[in-house]
Parts: sequence; structure tokens; C-alpha cells
Amino acid sequence: MSLSLILALVWLVVANLIAFLPSKDHHWRNAYVLIAVGIPLVGFVAYENGVLIVAIVLIAAMSILRWPVIYLSRWLRGLFGRA
Repeated sequence: MSLSLILALVWLVVANLIAFLPSKDHHWRNAYVLIAVGIPLVGFVAYENGVLIVAIVLIAAMSILRWPVIYLSRWLRGLFGRA
């Protein structure tokens, strides 16, 4: 297993452990940190492992950070309008 996949799995475990902790801001501050760390990590996974593996990692990350993805999709839909 490559270093990038090990780091991605550690990121996934840390994100799940953070979800267990109570938070007053509904974990948004933690989500921002996870996104900031996760974007370069996805690039590293893509560099070392290719498109198929990075797609799997992205799906796993989006399942954990689903509300930022939902809000991003709503914002893009409002920005570009419904086709």
C-alpha cells in the first residue's frame, strides 16, 4: 500500500473520530480543516495511484463531509441555474 493511501485512510479515521466529539458549531470548523488537508491529499493519491483509486477516495471523503458537498452543489445550482 502506498504512502498516499495510508495517509488517506488515516484522514478517514480521524474524520470519523472527530464526528464522535460534541461541537457547538456542528463541526463546521473541523470540516474546514479536513477539507484543507484533504484536497492536497486527494492530489497526492491521484499522483501515486491513478484515477480509479482517487475516485474511491473522493466518494469516501464526500460521504463523510456530505453537508459541505450539498451546500456546494446548491450554490453551484443557484449560480448556473437549472438547465
